Amino acid sequence: MHMIDLAGRVAIVTGAGGGLGRQHALLLARRGARVVVNDLGAGADAVAAEIVAAGGQARAVQCSVTDADAVQAMVDGVVADWGRVDILVNNAGILRDKSFAKLDLADFRAVVDVHLMGAAHCSKAVWEPMRAQRHGRIVMTTSSSGLYGNFGQANYGAAKMALVGLMQTLALEGERYGIRVNCLAPTAYTRMMEGILPQDQLDALDPALVSPAVLALVADAAPTRAILCAGAGSYELAHVTLTQGVHLADPTPEALLAQWDALADRDGEMVPGTGFNQARHELRKAGLAIPDAD
Repeated sequence: MHMIDLAGRVAIVTGAGGGLGRQHALLLARRGARVVVNDLGAGADAVAAEIVAAGGQARAVQCSVTDADAVQAMVDGVVADWGRVDILVNNAGILRDKSFAKLDLADFRAVVDVHLMGAAHCSKAVWEPMRAQRHGRIVMTTSSSGLYGNFGQANYGAAKMALVGLMQTLALEGERYGIRVNCLAPTAYTRMMEGILPQDQLDALDPALVSPAVLALVADAAPTRAILCAGAGSYELAHVTLTQGVHLADPTPEALLAQWDALADRDGEMVPGTGFNQARHELRKAGLAIPDAD
């Protein structure tokens, strides 16, 4: 396979002032992309300067992804100066970890605003430029906390799983315009993980080992609608599946519970192409023919 070359491409990486975002930005720049380093604080300037010092092209834009107008201004400025936006890596995030019983709803909202609404603001801002040029790559940063749950992270998990739903629909809507949208579920040593794992395990979770996954998801040959997991040099795919299930001629809650083992049997489970495929599957089990989607 040819080496991925991003020469001529323009990338925006949010939350790129440190940690995972910094590694993503550096790798994209090394592969030839012009990179917009978005974050709050001096970290964005430092990373942009690091890219320029290495011979790349970068600019720092300090704004919050929760500010839709500021995000739009960032994208408008990039398009005006560099002519296009090809890649968006939605990486910005915060933590407000507490058990649900102790969690203030203001902290729930803050996490959703940064992770979910921030990604929506950025994706919306680049959507029309990408549609017009008929090329785009968007990466949402989801998490195992959203896919599988994690104690004390109800707000974070809810926001991260919501990004999977956003990805699924944007991938369908963007396909005809050459826009491919995927999710990345990283496991990496960042400041957010300090104190959670022993140091030797943290050292194995080098953020630089996640960034190759980002490069794969923004390449010309990138897939679409993938949930790619990455950490410590390992890479996996996660899927939202549907079991074959059961059909009850006389549905009652008691009958449903009595059939739970059959309902949960994962033999022959599927990955629906769209949400409507659930209805299609259920109607077929009820004996009603329904044509396949185009």
